[in-house]
Amino acid sequence: MKESIDRNYLEIKSINALVESTPPKIEYSIKIVKPVDFQINKFFYKNIGKKHRWTDRLVWTEADWIKYSSDSKVETYILKVKEDLAGYFELIMHLESQEIEIAYFGLLEEYHNKKLGGYLLSTAIKRSFEKKDIKRVWVHTCTLDHKNALKNYLARGMKVFKTEIVKI
Repeated sequence: MKESIDRNYLEIKSINALVESTPPKIEYSIKIVKPVDFQINKFFYKNIGKKHRWTDRLVWTEADWIKYSSDSKVETYILKVKEDLAGYFELIMHLESQEIEIAYFGLLEEYHNKKLGGYLLSTAIKRSFEKKDIKRVWVHTCTLDHKNALKNYLARGMKVFKTEIVKI
């Protein structure tokens, strides 16, 4: 029997629509990964994704990971709490259409429920709109993602522009 998954596509069309989350009250940093390190993308994808059935990249070879993470359209940012890896987001620039996709976003399980997700998402949206001529930032989420994912996107000012039901 196939399982039905609700998928929501959300967007925000202006930095002025962003409802920022307050910064965490702990020692943290959010930085772009420079130089590119595909192991970071792979680590977060596997460790965050295992609870949410992220599977499409599990078949990727090392060469696939390197090609993806080295693409000039992709930027990866990591959240550290003190010196420990806590979460990440990947931005994909679609400059020809003046938009940025938040391709992957998440926190390692031990950092859930610490008020970090809203701040990390606020940062992802702000970094996106810092790019020249960006008119839209978008993301998709589904019922397999963290139970607060959709609420977080909506709380930051994103609006649903498309929904679909996927059978898996």
